[in-house]
Amino acid sequence: MSHQLAPNVSEAANTLAEALASLRTELELPSGYPADALRDAETAVSRHTLPAVDLTDVPFITIDPASSTDLDQALFIEREGNGYRVLYAISDVPSFVLPGGALDAETRHRGQTYYAPDGRIPLHPEIISERAGSLLAGQTCSAFVWDFDLDADAEFRAVSVRRASVRSRAKLNYKGVQAEIDSGTADPVLQLLKEVGLKRVELERLRGGASLNMPEQEIVQLPDGGGYRIVAAPSLPVEDWNAQISLMTGMAAARLMLDGKVGILRTMPAPDERSLLHFKRQTGALGKPWDDGISYGEYLRTLDAKDPRQLAILHSAGMLFRGAGYTPFDGEVPESVMQSAIGAPYAHTTAPLRRLIDRFVLVICEALSAGTAIPAWARDALPSLPEIMASSDQLAARMERLALDTVEAALLVNHVGQEFDAVVIAGSKPSKNNGNGNGNGNGANGNGNGHPYGTVQIAEPAVTARCEGELESGTKVRVKLLEANIATRQITFELLSQADALGVQEP
Repeated sequence: MSHQLAPNVSEAANTLAEALASLRTELELPSGYPADALRDAETAVSRHTLPAVDLTDVPFITIDPASSTDLDQALFIEREGNGYRVLYAISDVPSFVLPGGALDAETRHRGQTYYAPDGRIPLHPEIISERAGSLLAGQTCSAFVWDFDLDADAEFRAVSVRRASVRSRAKLNYKGVQAEIDSGTADPVLQLLKEVGLKRVELERLRGGASLNMPEQEIVQLPDGGGYRIVAAPSLPVEDWNAQISLMTGMAAARLMLDGKVGILRTMPAPDERSLLHFKRQTGALGKPWDDGISYGEYLRTLDAKDPRQLAILHSAGMLFRGAGYTPFDGEVPESVMQSAIGAPYAHTTAPLRRLIDRFVLVICEALSAGTAIPAWARDALPSLPEIMASSDQLAARMERLALDTVEAALLVNHVGQEFDAVVIAGSKPSKNNGNGNGNGNGANGNGNGHPYGTVQIAEPAVTARCEGELESGTKVRVKLLEANIATRQITFELLSQADALGVQEP
């Protein structure tokens, strides 16, 4: 689903461009790369040497969004005995970053790649992230290659990781791969990706893991530079299968580090009993009850985002995915090691071009796998990484929310006074709080003066925003647009009528 500014709305388009550009200043986002950091990158690329281990005969492939050029992962799968062998190559970013140098310092300052609607702000200079360090088709690259021996159920029996030279054979995209798999014309590696991916999904179910497959909203700049559009669509099955390989690698990295008693985990506590009880009550009231017969993760996979009531459940479930952080350790295993949504210990290790922490996890895991000494620069950095990543995660989340609020307001600026059909994704109650002060106030349920409001989603354009009135989750409503202000990123609807009220109370 997509919607874009009408071409004759030049004033709104200009205001939108100014508002999006101002985000970089308002949020103090990183700008161009410092000259000394660029020199570090250029020197590293010019002097780069490939690993002695040669795996260029392995027909790796990459699967990413069609427009991606910063390719972190390449995949190969084959049958082996009654199981599978999976080779998963991850970009060797550490070989391009001199510890203690200007480039190292700048990447620690940035923390991750920021995907702003008016242009990406990369973690690494493009000479690394989109060229020498990217696993581009036909290019011989250095990579950390994870080697998995999987049994018939796709559980790993053995795993190792080492640096090697690799060469991807093809840059594939999700839509194309899904079409080939669905038509039965897919390459054997892609057929095995589906086979292994589905078995890994089953293992996720058995261990109580949970994947929240929300419809994704993406701000896309039009090719001619004339505006933006919001694309909202559910993820494809192949994205889930591909993600399972990445999750498996993160779980293997956690196991290596826990066995070696040094590293850094991505952890998240389990939802508290009060939140789970409320969620269960909501699912029953919304006509899709979750009982103790199946796990939380298994239940979430049954939900269909195209159904208004189930979409409301998905939004409510997202509130349970809270408290994620990073837990470093050295010499003693921490008391809490679980990532509760995954249902296992887990570490970030498969996106080093776009996320700082993966660079450190990769070299630690390689050393542990080989039984060699961990580089001091990686070990010494462990205590500082949680704060760096938490700060960059917060900044990225705020930027994404404000950017989306801005574009949503632009899509509706010429429709004030019009009526829309909508779905309530968060019910309301009176509140004396001031809300969150950020744009549309998504997820809040009071407007600061005791008058209730909730959150609704209209279908076209795909916009989620505040709506004044007594609202009940999962109901279909008719709303009127009261305000759409690009500069303040404010959208406000008013409830006109509500159908099939379900009596769901918000906590």
